[in-house]
Amino acid sequence: MNNLINKKILLVICGGISAYKSLEVIRNLKKKNAQIKTILTKSAKEFVTPLSVTSLSQEKVYDDIFNIENESEMDHISLSRWADLILVVPATANTISKLSNGSSDDLASTVILASDKEIYLAPAMNVRMWEHPSTKSNLKKLKNYGYRIIGPEIGDMACGEFGKGKMTEPNEIIKQVESYFNNLEKNKKFKALVTAGPTREYIDPVRFITNKSSGKQGYEIAKSFRDNGFETTLISGQTNLDSLSGVKFIKVDTALEMFNETINNLPADVAIFSAAVGDYKIKKYENEKIKKKESLNLSLEKNIDILANISKHNSLRPKLTIGFAAETNNLIKNSLKKLEEKNCDWIIANNVSDKSIGFDSDENQISIFYKDKKRETLKKMSKSLVAVEIVNRVIEKLN
Repeated sequence: MNNLINKKILLVICGGISAYKSLEVIRNLKKKNAQIKTILTKSAKEFVTPLSVTSLSQEKVYDDIFNIENESEMDHISLSRWADLILVVPATANTISKLSNGSSDDLASTVILASDKEIYLAPAMNVRMWEHPSTKSNLKKLKNYGYRIIGPEIGDMACGEFGKGKMTEPNEIIKQVESYFNNLEKNKKFKALVTAGPTREYIDPVRFITNKSSGKQGYEIAKSFRDNGFETTLISGQTNLDSLSGVKFIKVDTALEMFNETINNLPADVAIFSAAVGDYKIKKYENEKIKKKESLNLSLEKNIDILANISKHNSLRPKLTIGFAAETNNLIKNSLKKLEEKNCDWIIANNVSDKSIGFDSDENQISIFYKDKKRETLKKMSKSLVAVEIVNRVIEKLN
């Protein structure tokens, strides 16, 4: 089955010996009826000509961010939005360095930096450049940003040396692109629901009690579901994060509001409850602001347990129901207890007493506790990569 028909692929060609292989990538993508637009970097034109690229892609070549014709016809933002996927072939050490540091000094880097689409890099360079610590550090950053890396391979190089750094062959690159679109199509049948952020329980019109949460991990999970083709709903408490394009976004305040919106947006194939829902609420809400006193006694009562209610629901329970556990001690014991008491399929736990992976951090380290009592601990990584790992396991389970 050809799933590349009419797919819009933006090909960025960088300057390296392997640039000639990009012509084969274009030829094979065109055979599969994909739509191709290309950007040539300044150094790429030393290896392949705009004429050869145009003759194969049957489209004009973009190469200059300051070209008046380019900017009036399709500026760098529009070009990045046009694409379903961006493919950088070959991705040189210089390009990898620029992207990892957020540089945008030419059209290629500006388009990639402005893109909200999936970006694949096919690195190609000398083995010593590939093994240099700066290259490894730059690639680690890009992976954390969500870039996908294809290769490189081990083999003979144009410089006469042998080792890792040879660009992956065009046919294998296209197979990975096909696999991406195939997964998108396959996952369209799935519906995902994610809760994120803190809830607020109001004392009076201006005061409330809450749980600490940035919402970052839940938002990254929703983003990863979206990027993998799921119909995705994100129900969020109050955070400083922007809503996600392509995701049904619902903002709530209280635990009861979050519960009601969750019920309203079920059924779903998978639900991940990463929100920091308040365990307690104020027993008696004051309609007017309470005046300052020497002391204030608050009477609390137990709040609605969203995860337990959904996990034990006879008809609305998702096929895969996953809870989060933010623990400060006894992580294994507490997580297993929560897994059983809440009747969910998985518990994803982290130790929030570690400030480097805490609430406001961009990194996380999780342990996944499964219903059969098996446990899997992932290494410390960015929250975006944690989300990818979680969603990959969800896809494997649902399929």
